Amino acid sequence: MPQKTILIVDDETPIRDMLRVALEMADYHCLEAADAQSAHSLIVDRKPDLILLDWMLPGTSGIELARRLKREEVTSQIPVIMLTAKGEEDNKVQGLEVGADDYITKPFSPRELVARLKAVLRRTDNFSDNGPITVEGLTLDPASHRITINDQPVQMGPTEYRLLEFFLTHQERVYTRSQLLDHVWGGNVYVEERTVDVHIRRLRKALQLDGHDRFVQTVRGAGYRFSLKIAASEA
Repeated sequence: MPQKTILIVDDETPIRDMLRVALEMADYHCLEAADAQSAHSLIVDRKPDLILLDWMLPGTSGIELARRLKREEVTSQIPVIMLTAKGEEDNKVQGLEVGADDYITKPFSPRELVARLKAVLRRTDNFSDNGPITVEGLTLDPASHRITINDQPVQMGPTEYRLLEFFLTHQERVYTRSQLLDHVWGGNVYVEERTVDVHIRRLRKALQLDGHDRFVQTVRGAGYRFSLKIAASEA
């Protein structure tokens, strides 16, 4: 398996050094940037497999960079782990809302960092090799990793893609948040059940074209399902 490249974005040299040593010991190749501008140039030029992104950066913040990366097609599929001293719940949700795949609060151990990084990479590598799936004008093509609604391209992050792929291959059945974590996140113990709600909201937003968000239904007290039928219990 080819060596994975990780971009470390942090304005503090000692933290970059610590992260680089920990990742190189785990057999990852590292790139480094001290601010959002140089990070963006590296991301476009080198296409890292994952980005470790500090929340607080000089000039453009890490959260703004994450938002920009998820908005641009060429970088939207690169997973992002936010690094920050901000441990409050609102900050975690904000990080997930803009597209971060995970969130690590400082201080953290190198061992925890590597474990979470491996989990995120494992999830993003675990795409299906099946053929295109089409329902009601919504098409997901695993080969090209593209989603269209009535032939119009739809942009979404890697976690929303995996959620949609799972729903399309498991229609009409209700799944709890815990079950979705097991199936879509791979049983990653670091991810809270509440994270599922954040990604469900983002998936619905991505599917709003021609009202396709209605297929992702909330079943009160139970969980979520993908259904082409109108449900009275839909939230």
